[in-house]
Amino acid sequence: MLNDAVLLLNSTYEPLNVINVKRALRLVLTRKADPVEADGAIVHTITRSFPLPVVVRLAYYVRRPNQRVKFTKRTVLARDQHTCQYCGAQTRDLTLDHVLPKTLGGETIWTNVVAACKKCNGAKGGRTLKEAGLKLRRAPREPRFLPYLRLVKNSYQRAWDKYLFTDPESPFLLRGPLPVAVPGRVHRRTAPALA
Repeated sequence: MLNDAVLLLNSTYEPLNVINVKRALRLVLTRKADPVEADGAIVHTITRSFPLPVVVRLAYYVRRPNQRVKFTKRTVLARDQHTCQYCGAQTRDLTLDHVLPKTLGGETIWTNVVAACKKCNGAKGGRTLKEAGLKLRRAPREPRFLPYLRLVKNSYQRAWDKYLFTDPESPFLLRGPLPVAVPGRVHRRTAPALA
């Protein structure tokens, strides 16, 4: 229980890291952090009881270098929760698909690559979403937090969704247009502007 995973947020609600309950409680007791979400379980001491935190927020701002998640098949699959972004199938043999095909100028970047099952990837081929009659379940975006790979390995908790930009109802979710192809022209674009 004391080694369970807790999401640590900066004072700005930006995800910083994943820590254990023991460290989270130490931060809360020393008033360096405030509990944001709890799972209902209680931790008892001799004189006090505390709700078991699953998300804590630092009381002060921590400045950190702007690091990026490395773009690999593994990290794209993790971002898309090992789910086909067209049909929603969860299968072991997922592939990567360019939303805007490379033949139309699509680049191999976070905002243009999604996880796809072999059936959907084959059905889409080198066509645009409109031409193939497919829709994305959600817009692809670059993960914007440091402990990304660690989260995949640790015990992920649903209470973290709204802070990790995965919950569609979250006010923190980054939204942006999908890349579009201009007929008859090779389209070069680095990343769509975020709204």
